[in-house]
Amino acid sequence: MKKTTKKSWMIVSALTIGMAVFTPYHAEATTTIKTTNEITVKAEQQIKGTIKSVYGDSIAIKGKDGKNYYIDLQKFSDKQLEKMNLVEGQEISVEGSLVQDYSDFYTFDVYKKSLPKEITKEDLAKLEKLFNQTKKLEKEEKYDEVEKVNLEMDKITKPYILASWVPASFEEFIEEYGFSEKNIVIKEKDKKQLKDIYQQWIKLEKSGKEKDAQEKFDEFQKVLQPYLEVLNPTLTFEEYISDLELDIPAEAMLKLKSLYNDAKKADKDKNDQLSEKLWGEFDEMINPYFKPLSFEDYLSDFDFEIKANDQKQLKKLYEEATALDKKGDYEKSKEKWDAIDKILNPYYEANKEILISASKVTINGKVYSSKH
Repeated sequence: MKKTTKKSWMIVSALTIGMAVFTPYHAEATTTIKTTNEITVKAEQQIKGTIKSVYGDSIAIKGKDGKNYYIDLQKFSDKQLEKMNLVEGQEISVEGSLVQDYSDFYTFDVYKKSLPKEITKEDLAKLEKLFNQTKKLEKEEKYDEVEKVNLEMDKITKPYILASWVPASFEEFIEEYGFSEKNIVIKEKDKKQLKDIYQQWIKLEKSGKEKDAQEKFDEFQKVLQPYLEVLNPTLTFEEYISDLELDIPAEAMLKLKSLYNDAKKADKDKNDQLSEKLWGEFDEMINPYFKPLSFEDYLSDFDFEIKANDQKQLKKLYEEATALDKKGDYEKSKEKWDAIDKILNPYYEANKEILISASKVTINGKVYSSKH
């Protein structure tokens, strides 16, 4: 059992000014490629199946051939995606190219979609060169170098982003925190101070003074902190433990309460090292009181069929592993979990999603073609 993650109400200034956080996506395969589970898919193959899950600009489908596919749709415009009205359970037909890794979906064409239209061809060419450099460095796992190149890209893009940035009004910005939903009223004196700081922060951001802007935003958060604590109050130990419905002896309960309160204090004091240590002790102490899932419930999480003989072996190993976990004998239980993984790995491989970058989609009788 891990500690409850605290909600962070700090709104990062980079996001506020529209600097996108990207998920690795997109790329086209021009030749036939073999995947790790020995399934060969030709470029621009047509896949027919049923939508299992929708993730905005990507979907998972179960093919009529029984295989699992992850389909990236970032070549399509937002308007096209809206018209598709993708819903779980729908029949769909997709044409596209195989890619080898999820990160391959994220091409320069995807990256530049979020850039301001005012960016010059010269700067766009520089960015493409740097972007391709980051992709190469990522494959070589040189992440420190990737960060340096990303900073170079930021230097090119930030002036354009700042020039086109239309900041939210103070009222709109403060509304995003959700105070009105819990009837939390900010005092007029504090509201006036917050508005003044917010406007100063915008000016500093606009002028590119990042360090001063961050200090100003920290000042904003300090004034707002008492209201954030009311909005997102810390659970008492009694409130936290009552939700778990565990049968814990009184003596252990006292120790857990002490650890919980000390860990919460370390969180508040921003003592990360102590916090991690105390939450680790708390988890170790409370874990044995959790009742493990039944084997049947554990098995139901898999969306593939497991052979009867393998199920029999898995059940025995699972019950042994959870019993050892309950005793706190994690060294021996690890051996059992490793044996479970050994049985399941071939199933994972056989059911691994085949990654497709879509260029054409047919759904509800309508055909959509990408512009890329």
